[in-house]
Amino acid sequence: MTLVQLEYIIAVDNYRHFANAAEKCFVTQPSLSMQVQKLEDELGIKLFDRSKQPVVPTAAGAVVIEQARKIMAESNVIHEIVQEHKGMVAGTLHIGIIPTLAPYLLPLFIQPFLKKYPLLKLVVTELTTQNIVKRLKESRIDAGILVTPLDEKGIKEDPLFYEELMAYVSRSDKNYKKQYILPQDIDPEKVWLLEEGHCFRSQIINLCELRKASAGSGHFQYEAGSIETLRRMVETNDGITILPELATLNISKQQTQLIRRFRQPAPMREVSMVTHRDFVKKRLLGLLKEAILDRLPQKIKNNRPKNVIAL
Repeated sequence: MTLVQLEYIIAVDNYRHFANAAEKCFVTQPSLSMQVQKLEDELGIKLFDRSKQPVVPTAAGAVVIEQARKIMAESNVIHEIVQEHKGMVAGTLHIGIIPTLAPYLLPLFIQPFLKKYPLLKLVVTELTTQNIVKRLKESRIDAGILVTPLDEKGIKEDPLFYEELMAYVSRSDKNYKKQYILPQDIDPEKVWLLEEGHCFRSQIINLCELRKASAGSGHFQYEAGSIETLRRMVETNDGITILPELATLNISKQQTQLIRRFRQPAPMREVSMVTHRDFVKKRLLGLLKEAILDRLPQKIKNNRPKNVIAL
């Protein structure tokens, strides 16, 4: 049994296809298949049911693959120990981040972080919350930056900061004339929402109690793909949407005039760094967390979790 063989069976489990797994491992399919077969012969069991497409682990194979993930994670600890002993910050961190955070948070810290640690490679992928959790469990990413609480088994949540949620109101909306608003002031049929799959959509629905309202007409049927699209819809049409605080930092003076805060306690969303229970790159992740917190505006650092909106 070798670490290479364990790497290959994990890849087959992740991609459920021998050719795709081989491509991701930068080997030919015959080479990968041969190593998987050798491991099966050594163990005396079949790890995968090849009669099904996509291939699936057998009952025994699923247990072996779970243990293989733990072994591979622990093998990485050796590299961490050596780097720390040498005083080096090197290696690779694979991070998943949700689309409603990526365009606003990443520019704050990426360049200073990479400049400070030139031997560290940071691979960042925009993913939905569901896919971040899936990839964490498959050991395909090291950590995720997303909105919590998730209460997901096997996933550890480490809150980073809290963002205030603010209303973005068109000039023709009745709330434009108000200094502060309440969730019940918002007309459900005039709210612009993100498409299904975004956790921020769920938060807006919960904040504005839209589940109690009819979704049968008006703007409620429109599904935008980004916060920037929502903002443009409000600016060029009637209606209202909700923006997280980071999305309001670099807007123009004219756009700032469309911001309306909620009465205290202001609604917040909790942003956390999440890892799988088997995560081992704790030192590198600690440096990344430090870099993020160092670059946050002081106002956001001072926010407290008094009114966190559920997902």
